[in-house]
Amino acid sequence: MSPIDRISTFADELTALRRDLHAHPELGFEETRTAGIVADLLESFGCEVHRGVGGTGVVGLLKGRTDSGRRIGLRADMDALPIEEETNLPYRSTYPGKMHACGHDGHTTMLVGAARYLAETRDFDGTAVFIFQPAEEGRGGARAMLKDGLFERFPCDEIYGLHNQPGGQHGHIKLRPGPIMAAADFFDIRIRGKGIHAAQPHKGIDPIVVATGLAQALQSIVSRNADPLKSIVLSITRIEAGSAYNVVPETAHMAGTIRTFDADVRAMAGTRMRELAAGFAAAYGAEIAVEIQDVFSVLENAPAQAAAAAEVAAELVGPGQVDADAVPRMGSEDFADMTMVVPGAYVWLGAGPGPGLHNAGYNFDDSIIPIGSAFLARMVEARTAA
Repeated sequence: MSPIDRISTFADELTALRRDLHAHPELGFEETRTAGIVADLLESFGCEVHRGVGGTGVVGLLKGRTDSGRRIGLRADMDALPIEEETNLPYRSTYPGKMHACGHDGHTTMLVGAARYLAETRDFDGTAVFIFQPAEEGRGGARAMLKDGLFERFPCDEIYGLHNQPGGQHGHIKLRPGPIMAAADFFDIRIRGKGIHAAQPHKGIDPIVVATGLAQALQSIVSRNADPLKSIVLSITRIEAGSAYNVVPETAHMAGTIRTFDADVRAMAGTRMRELAAGFAAAYGAEIAVEIQDVFSVLENAPAQAAAAAEVAAELVGPGQVDADAVPRMGSEDFADMTMVVPGAYVWLGAGPGPGLHNAGYNFDDSIIPIGSAFLARMVEARTAA
């Protein structure tokens, strides 16, 4: 019986778990309920369980029938997003303003399924390390686990992870060696002008005029400063100012993200952002403070591990369902920080049509759970024998 077939025999239980997690979403470093459920399940499978790693993270250790000395890490993220769910699902979020809109409930469930399968079969030589990470959505969960000694306490020779892909062909697995997802910086630009009555704007300094002009100028970083052969995205996602029809406000706030693959382009973007802000401050007589946060590193798949993941994927879903040279994406993933310490690979698992990630109407496709669980489990079986 194949891993997918065997896991399918308890797929209903996994689906029920996933939907329970979906109904009770928790934001980064608040995943106490989720972590508790995961830890209890791992213990019931016979795993050695460690709670509170990196805040609310959970690590489970499972030994195979024999010990080759090989230790293979499998990672899933647990956190939800601050989004108000707009579905009529019977298991929709019961927590206002919180939603599993990225499928981390599904990823957590897949890793639980892999752990259960491996615990039942024990058809591997070495140790499986199950890593349930908090706070992937820009809150530094991977870095928190690393700071807490993740790989010193639970050494791994290799590590693997996956993400569901709405809009991707159902059951199709995509990956590539080398850079696969971009680095990300988050930025805040705070502008202080001079508030005044809207009927007398000449007596004030309008931070909204400054903000709108600066917002347009920042796009010149992409169009006129970056090498056109090197990818960069600069998106302003928030502009906040004012509270009345007849008042020029004192302050304005802009925020957004920069996505890059190249370290020099990343550094240039930050430098130019500060230079443009300083120029606008001088031109308008305003004060402008720029804060840039390094949130995600470039996610790079190690060549040997990417090849191994492609081989396992082809074995499970067929070679025609695997793209081993997929186009990189400008999205970001803090699994990157783990692969900077331990070689690994990350794959995308197609989930068929539907609303995209981070959308209030998103719904995880439960039918891909056995595929994802089988892929993770099979990586342990294959790589402990390597």
